[in-house]
Amino acid sequence: MFQPVRGTHDLYGEECQKHLKVIETAREITQWYGYDEIITPIFEFEGVFHRLGETSDVVSKETYTFTDRGGDSLTLRPECTAPVVRAAISNGLTQQLPLKFFYAGSMFRYDRPQKGRFRQFEQVGVELCGVSEPQGDVEVIALAAHILERLGLSGRVILEINTLGDMESRNAYREALVSYFKRYTSSLSKESLERLEKNPLRILDSKDKKDQEIVREAPVFNEFLSHLSKAHFEDVLKSLELLKISYKINRKLVRGLDYYCHTAFEFISDELGAQGTVLAGGRYDGLFKMMEGPDLSGVGWAAGVQRLMLLSHLTLAQKSLVALVPLGEVAEAQALILAQQLRKQGIAVDLGFSGNMSKRLKRAHKMEAQWAIILGEDEIREHVALARNLVSGEQTKIPLSQLAEYLLVERSPS
Repeated sequence: MFQPVRGTHDLYGEECQKHLKVIETAREITQWYGYDEIITPIFEFEGVFHRLGETSDVVSKETYTFTDRGGDSLTLRPECTAPVVRAAISNGLTQQLPLKFFYAGSMFRYDRPQKGRFRQFEQVGVELCGVSEPQGDVEVIALAAHILERLGLSGRVILEINTLGDMESRNAYREALVSYFKRYTSSLSKESLERLEKNPLRILDSKDKKDQEIVREAPVFNEFLSHLSKAHFEDVLKSLELLKISYKINRKLVRGLDYYCHTAFEFISDELGAQGTVLAGGRYDGLFKMMEGPDLSGVGWAAGVQRLMLLSHLTLAQKSLVALVPLGEVAEAQALILAQQLRKQGIAVDLGFSGNMSKRLKRAHKMEAQWAIILGEDEIREHVALARNLVSGEQTKIPLSQLAEYLLVERSPS
């Protein structure tokens, strides 16, 4: 009862700091591309997700859906694209195109916990709405590559990309797939047989070994692409080459929901086991209309923060903490005032609550403080503090009126 729920975990200490650094890195770089942050509720009416594709595993098997006290059926968000689109429509933002959003927050899926995957997990992502041109696809991919580069992942992830075509192309391909897979109904897995009726494109993504053998000889989507779809994809690839963003075409890369079209992409790593996707996205031109909004284009991606943390080997900035060490009751009161004065000038201060000088210095070393500011009766009488550098061991008497300036200068890079 008093353990974390399976598939969840607590973040604290260095892991928490690295988690925040991933998010801050993504937040900073998306701002350079003109994206504004949006925060949506962690739960929505069930229909925001469930009406959009019951053939998706996320929707049909993995959502946390519950009835609240008012009788409404609500779903904890399993992803953030649909909530962002809902927010754009319900807040009347679709008159201000293009819309460029960044988000960071918790998502919830009832999935088998494994390396880098939890039932409550954090994602960062972007949505670019109202841009139908291939340049929209290129911008969000370039933005993703920029963030991964900043996190030190260049050369350790591969961009896989495919086109899902337009609706005309998908319908033609769907008919060809159904015709092909019906010849193998006795060999397909149970899951693929269900997909054959609802969404045959998902069979291409099957992890079942027998299914994969059958898929090898399946019709190739490229043969069914309309001229418009081919041109869109070629423009995307040419632009990626201009930006020197390497890619690998994966014709079996698909999306399970009908509103996805044209470009689909994933950044893949071989360092995370079977679940190697680090960041995934694509174009969803049909989603706004499906959610009873205007017929707008959309393209975006999402990345799991935990997976980025596992891969990136982040190094944290060295702490510049100051430990105040008061000696005696009078010094305790003076230290309380001094600590607040220093904090208000941007200096991180730890004020131990009890203990003699030896214990407080041990605590300062354990916290990796750079300075110990020792304050005793003699120092108070002289209006000074004894500043001890905990790296070099050197001590200097500093007038209290100059202490903040001294510490700010000493901690600045030379």
